[in-house]
Amino acid sequence: MKKSFVILCSILALTSCKKEENESKIKSDIAYASFGDSISAENALSKEEVAATYDKIVQGDTVAIKFKSKIKAVCKEKGCWMNLDLAQGKEVFVKFKDYAFFVPTDSKDEEVIISGKAYVSVESIEDLKHYAKDGGKSQAAIDSIIAPKTKYSLIADGVLIQK
Repeated sequence: MKKSFVILCSILALTSCKKEENESKIKSDIAYASFGDSISAENALSKEEVAATYDKIVQGDTVAIKFKSKIKAVCKEKGCWMNLDLAQGKEVFVKFKDYAFFVPTDSKDEEVIISGKAYVSVESIEDLKHYAKDGGKSQAAIDSIIAPKTKYSLIADGVLIQK
């Protein structure tokens, strides 16, 4: 009797472990690569909702935000920044919290879910030229930068890139 009970408990334990393994496999089959802090895809705002949020904030404000968009450009040197598409031809410039992680340098045009702190910044001419160079822009395009620019920016703590 004891032997049967032990065998039954062992079978139940193995079956429940196998079930957890299958559930993990199903969750990992979702086609996202994760960078930085672990985030989920649930409750991500649309790029239109985020554009409306940026229109309401002023320099000095920060807003915690998570949204889905498309990568328009990425640093070709290290993957240390990216530009994301917003509604109405706008875009958001993204850096990564504490320079702690990077994204793949070939991730342009990929779908992304990103979480972090949104803010409005004014970028200097020097910084704009540096980012243009890192982005692979031509020397003529770099030389055409002659004024600072107000930018929508975000410090990301977590990123999911659709595979």
